[in-house]
Amino acid sequence: MHKLLPYVKATQHLTRTEKVGQLFMPAAFVNDSEAEIQALEELIAENHIGGLCFFHSRASAATNYEGKKKVVYNKESFKTLQTLIQRYQKKSSHRLLIAIDAEWGLAMRIENTPQYPYALTLGALEDAIDLVFQVGINIAHDCKQAGIHLNLAPVLDINSNPKNPVIGYRSFGEDKINVTKKSMAYLKGLQSEGVLGSIKHFPGHGDTAVDSHLGLPVIEKSKADLLNNELYPFRKLIAHGVASVMVGHLAVPSLSNGHHTPSSLSKDMIKGLLRDEFGFAGVVISDALNMHAVSKNYTIKGELEWLAFDAGNDILCFAEQVSAGIEMILEKATETQIEEAFKRVWSLKEKAILAEVDVQAALIDPNNLNTEIAKASITLIQGSEDYIAHFRKSGFIGITNTTEVVQSFLGMLGKYDAFRTYSLTDASDFDFEDIEKEGNILLSLEPPQIKPTNKFGFTEDEISFVNELLNTKNVIVYLFGNPYALQLFDYQKANTIVVCYQNFKVFQEVAASHFRGSIPAKGKLPVELK
Repeated sequence: MHKLLPYVKATQHLTRTEKVGQLFMPAAFVNDSEAEIQALEELIAENHIGGLCFFHSRASAATNYEGKKKVVYNKESFKTLQTLIQRYQKKSSHRLLIAIDAEWGLAMRIENTPQYPYALTLGALEDAIDLVFQVGINIAHDCKQAGIHLNLAPVLDINSNPKNPVIGYRSFGEDKINVTKKSMAYLKGLQSEGVLGSIKHFPGHGDTAVDSHLGLPVIEKSKADLLNNELYPFRKLIAHGVASVMVGHLAVPSLSNGHHTPSSLSKDMIKGLLRDEFGFAGVVISDALNMHAVSKNYTIKGELEWLAFDAGNDILCFAEQVSAGIEMILEKATETQIEEAFKRVWSLKEKAILAEVDVQAALIDPNNLNTEIAKASITLIQGSEDYIAHFRKSGFIGITNTTEVVQSFLGMLGKYDAFRTYSLTDASDFDFEDIEKEGNILLSLEPPQIKPTNKFGFTEDEISFVNELLNTKNVIVYLFGNPYALQLFDYQKANTIVVCYQNFKVFQEVAASHFRGSIPAKGKLPVELK
């Protein structure tokens, strides 16, 4: 592999055009066609691109995914990722900085790779901060095996809006201290393995009901309120040392002199607040510039890239108008602007490339760590474990909304206890008379989707039926998903509720052990339910 020149040599060796090219990080897609791969190779070589941010496919990119384009899955994606990174590196005259969103592991973008629990699950851990640190370590290890230097994580957004369509489960919760501690542990785990992190989405995307992939969220809070809450984790982690900050696409008038300028294009927020007030001297990365919060407002090619750079972004992530953007920056930027941004980016690359490995090792099996997280996060939010023990001995019927009954929590319990099980998805096997006669119902709920849009994927009939059970039966609920989904139901009517956060097999096994009285619930709900 070719090495990177030291900055003192690079600044003399690279032309002005090459230096500007180093600030661009266009998207690379694992499942591109050969023609698309060759086009990106040409873009890298001709424009002296500084880095790439990897995504699964063009159809799965968030601005497209909402349009329901077909996503093609490739079980060999990880090998393809490794091959593409090596291939693109060979086309670059200077080592590329390779980035990816791997908040819960490479599985966020690459199928058939290790997946760790969402941040919201980690937010439920009370006294097990070491587990979050270990998640960071494991994810960093896997990134290195692929050739990735920069994990665009952790998410520092404080999720205080249950209807948030894009953050939610990606946040460690709604408490600023909890979010700060968990983010710090995760970041330290990454750094301990030599992988860089990027804290996001500055100045805080947690209290929004608009997805910035599709529109511009507006946060109407005072600066004092934001400093006390949303900005608190950013300030703390910056003080402890972080390589980069990703700026989101949010309108925050109180931080931008009363204007509705997106934060990613706001000098007030980047140069004023982040640089001057918070003293951040590292690399500022824009959130993806293809996102509709900003991209749909700028039709002149290169204008958005120039405005993002002029506002203070050093790396232009998912820039779509690379050549035109470089040309406009060369035309309008000062020498000082270009050199300062180039120095920050090149210094980041020098640090990142030190951790590269020549020989790839196996990806880490996540099951042992995930089991420990499942045991430490399972949360009793209503009722008691004494009631569960009494309920178990009294007899009950199991009801679930999943089709995979045998492999589920209820199927696992069926190995030890004899009880009848019904699935809401199988009307032909549903015996309403049997359910009517039984007073005790063990309800296992797996929200079909993790985001709150379309009621987490539950149908109106399912919601109505569950509510009828809650209002007429003795019900124990085990929820394997986003706890906000409980607000769809009359959950206060349940005798006992246990939140398990994920539908992984190991989480279902831990839930079965809890129901049988083998382990206690140690977690704490990281968000408040209304």
